[in-house]
Amino acid sequence: MQNIYTDLAMEMAEGLDGEGLRGIEMDSVQQGDVKITTIHVVNDDGAKTLGKPIGSYITIESPKIKENNFVVHEEIMGILVKQLALLRDGLGIDDDAPVLVIGLGNRNVTPDSLGPQVVGKLLVTRHILDKMPEGLVGLRPIAALAPGVMGMTGIETAEVVKGLVGNVRPQLVIAIDALAARSIDRINQTIQLTDTGISPGAGVGNRRATLDEKTLGVPVVAIGVPTVVDAATFVNDTLDIFLAQMAEGTPEHLRDGAEFFRMLTQLEEQDKHAVIRNSIEPSVGNMFVTPKEIGEVVKWLSNIIANGINIAMHKGIDMDDINRFMY
Repeated sequence: MQNIYTDLAMEMAEGLDGEGLRGIEMDSVQQGDVKITTIHVVNDDGAKTLGKPIGSYITIESPKIKENNFVVHEEIMGILVKQLALLRDGLGIDDDAPVLVIGLGNRNVTPDSLGPQVVGKLLVTRHILDKMPEGLVGLRPIAALAPGVMGMTGIETAEVVKGLVGNVRPQLVIAIDALAARSIDRINQTIQLTDTGISPGAGVGNRRATLDEKTLGVPVVAIGVPTVVDAATFVNDTLDIFLAQMAEGTPEHLRDGAEFFRMLTQLEEQDKHAVIRNSIEPSVGNMFVTPKEIGEVVKWLSNIIANGINIAMHKGIDMDDINRFMY
């Protein structure tokens, strides 16, 4: 059976209940327009079921994330800061410990440019802390790099990061990447955090070497936003919308097609997705889809994530500082 592309732990957990949740703890909280879902994979049974390593997965969802609205962005940023701080403290990271931020992805491909854009908006301090005024406190040494992709550099990203870790000696690595989702409803409006690291490109079937504590020797927190879905998922979700709209009655000229679509709905989700993928891939290949406004949305998302990291990692910075100096 073919897998549906997704990087989101919450999508992989959907449909699980009872025995299926053995080794997995889930909790969801609604805060206004924002839904926060926390998944803890607590043992090997849970890891096998979910297909994700043991650890914590936090998802922040809101349709307003992709709106050009600073008030909304500030609210999302505050939630991100809180969740990132929980992961930081859970890993036992010291207040003044060095942190290395890695912006994964290709800056020349807009849906894949989230990581490099975040790096460009961070307050990096590793090189200037010894030159700061004596009364200035609450800053930690932060270094950041967007290493590009292997197709441009010929170097595996994990090799670059491992070399940096050996020289910078951070206590924590934060990796930012664009993800893939299973549902079009989560594109550009979902932020996932995890303390288990990341396998760049896994969601689009282009798995690279994993960045995690095992490979790097230090904890890795990954932050990602789904910016694409595969074409089969797009068609599948579009058909579901079409069927929902026809529920009150089907026009005569659509009845034959509608019957075919209803037949598809009788299949299990994985099987239906496989039928659609096998139908369209000979024509369009392994194609991924992204919204037309992706350029602007990635800019807003990179602001939210970069400043969330700035506040969570530098205890001397708060939202007022962000408003005064960074927007």
